[in-house]
Amino acid sequence: MAEKRKFEQTMSELESVVKGLESGDMTLDQSLAAFEKGIALTRECELRLTEAKGRIEQLIRDSEGSVNTAPLNVK
Repeated sequence: MAEKRKFEQTMSELESVVKGLESGDMTLDQSLAAFEKGIALTRECELRLTEAKGRIEQLIRDSEGSVNTAPLNVK
């Protein structure tokens, strides 16, 4: 089975694709290919975040098996 890329690697690649699209220096075909790649990378990131959320919820289950969640306060 192929090894998964790290989330940070995927995000970095996605950022690079976005910068390329924003530059406006691509042909229409290049832009479409980059957009498709960006969508695939976005989906990969979403999957990794969903997996991480599931792992975190497993770690914070209470003794009765309930998951208690609270908003994250980031300042």
